[in-house]
Amino acid sequence: MVAPAREWWTTDALAASGLPDVPGTRQGVDALAARLQWRAHPEQARRRAGRGGGWEYHWKLLPLRAQTALLKAAAAPAAPEVKAEARPSRDEIWAWFDGLPEKVKETASARLRIVQLVDQLTGPMGRHLAVEAVARQEGKGTRTLWLWLSMIDGVDPADRLAYLAPRHRAAKPRRERAECSQEFLDWLKADYLRLGGPSFSSCYDRVVALCESRGVGFLAPRTARRWIEDNIPRVTRIFAREGEKGLARCFPPQIRDRSTMSAMEGVNADCHKIDVFVQWPGISKPVRPQIVAFQDLYSRKILSWRVDLDPNKVAVMSAFGEMIETWGIPEHCLFDNGREFANKWLTGGAPTRFRFKVRDQDPLGVLPMMGVKIHWATPGHGQAKPIERAFRDLADRIALDPRFAGAYVGNRPDAKPEDYGSRAIPRDEFLRVLDEGIRVHNARQGRLTETAKGRSFDETFAESYAQSRIRKATPEQNRLWLMGQKVCKLHRGHGSLTLFKNGYWADWMNEYAGQEVVARFDPENLHAGIHVYTLAGAYLGQAGCREKVGFFDLVGARLQAKAERQRRRAEKDILDAMRPVSVRDYAAELDKVPEAETPLVAAKVVDLDAARIRQPLFSREMPVPAADPVAEERHETFVLEFRRSETASPEPAETDSDRFRRALAIEERSEAGQPIGAAEAEWLRTYQMTPEYTRQRMLFEDFGEAGLG
Repeated sequence: MVAPAREWWTTDALAASGLPDVPGTRQGVDALAARLQWRAHPEQARRRAGRGGGWEYHWKLLPLRAQTALLKAAAAPAAPEVKAEARPSRDEIWAWFDGLPEKVKETASARLRIVQLVDQLTGPMGRHLAVEAVARQEGKGTRTLWLWLSMIDGVDPADRLAYLAPRHRAAKPRRERAECSQEFLDWLKADYLRLGGPSFSSCYDRVVALCESRGVGFLAPRTARRWIEDNIPRVTRIFAREGEKGLARCFPPQIRDRSTMSAMEGVNADCHKIDVFVQWPGISKPVRPQIVAFQDLYSRKILSWRVDLDPNKVAVMSAFGEMIETWGIPEHCLFDNGREFANKWLTGGAPTRFRFKVRDQDPLGVLPMMGVKIHWATPGHGQAKPIERAFRDLADRIALDPRFAGAYVGNRPDAKPEDYGSRAIPRDEFLRVLDEGIRVHNARQGRLTETAKGRSFDETFAESYAQSRIRKATPEQNRLWLMGQKVCKLHRGHGSLTLFKNGYWADWMNEYAGQEVVARFDPENLHAGIHVYTLAGAYLGQAGCREKVGFFDLVGARLQAKAERQRRRAEKDILDAMRPVSVRDYAAELDKVPEAETPLVAAKVVDLDAARIRQPLFSREMPVPAADPVAEERHETFVLEFRRSETASPEPAETDSDRFRRALAIEERSEAGQPIGAAEAEWLRTYQMTPEYTRQRMLFEDFGEAGLG
């Protein structure tokens, strides 16, 4: 085909050409060239060599309608010949095609279909007749089809789609850009991008008032808002106006896989205030109690729970103890950083605990002593505590239970029901409904978690629990969580310990007099005795509570004197065993040692006072005491009584077997329904908590009376 008379066009010439789809201004032509990337084709775009410089563009870069007008003017009868080097490379054309709108891609697909029809008819009737036949069938011009064929001349059939895409789209009329001062934009950003999140309208009004007073330019409201959205990223805007919490919402939460875990591998715990008014014994006004719950991380089953007026370490230890007794010892615990969980009874000694002052003499908590790894959830981040999801379920299904109608207080201060405060549930009834609700929560079918897969939490937990290696607590470990703990210093003289105005002592405590120890006790029964540990957690022994006696109580005084005599006798026996050689025998051995000969040394100077030598050593006469028959008789009587007490047989000390037999006798009387004294019952309860009772019980159960010796 014949090319147009003019092949290269400047921007001024194109603006003045009046060609269709070509802007009528130089700026418009430049914008069209930039949008369609004319300068990316070095064979069809070049620098003008004449005066003034600039760019020249080949007519094949013009929009399709403009090219058609030029071809009509040149009366070109045949299809244009497109040189292979004028086309972009295969990678470039596909990269450009991938960024086109879907509508343009559909146009390229329609062109490819027509070109494929031409190829099918070319064999039987020839190229020219095929083009004319398809043009009549599809309602297209023959010149258009020849243009499409020239666009894919020599192109691999697999790449025809990209090359047939429209290369030039009509340029939209360019809008004039609104002008404003830089001060306006800076002030608008300073007012709008700040914590508190002021509305855009209020910020705009303040900045406009300031600009008018200073005489600087500003944008229209919609333009200013669009400028903020186009030039400041959304995440940056949210972070500036909402802080770190808003920034965290811009990113998806971390997804933690629990399918690789097992039952009791990890638990988490938290507190939740019940949205129900409860009538608590001893308190006149209704209260909203708190629930402390432990949840299995694998199955999400609630394992144990306790209810109290407020979250405290006693409730946490009690719920933790129930979980240990019922299910076993977990390997990991995820806690909130609240004071009730970060208490020294439970987590003392944990390296990452950031509550309370940490001291070197602090005792180890129950969890570090049991080898449980402690993890602290991010404060104020509910997604880090899976049990929060369970609390939301409890708030919906338990707090709104029909049996709590009238006592529900709402889940927010501004969501109080109309019957707010009209009723308070008795504590026992509340606990019964709460226990029922938690059981239903664990047994509900259709759970869609990654581990339940349509089953209930109970079934999910039971299946994994049966196949997992569970650590069970020993009686010694049970003693840890059952009791509170406090660091105390033993008396430096006799080793006794004073705790909450109660005295505790055992004979073994003398060995640790003056040392700091850890006293573990039952907070609900301080008279039951205490168990004493070192600061490192080693068990020392049990100490009973010392009872006070009346000032003139003769029986108490006699018992005390008897105990002191027994202690003296026992210590004398121990001392004799520790000292097999008496002092007299040792002195006799010393007498057998021959005296060393002392060499005589003659004094060089001797000064003797003969007068002093002749005088007696005592010049004063010493008086001789007169004999008193009454005193001598009293002395002889005391000596006889003392010798008689020494020759009398000593009272035998109570052995381990004797104490166990005494405990068996009290237990048999109790089982038979016979009354026992309060002192005996308290002694039996304290004795049953000692290792001695456990050892004697095992011997008695295995060997009977013969095992007691």
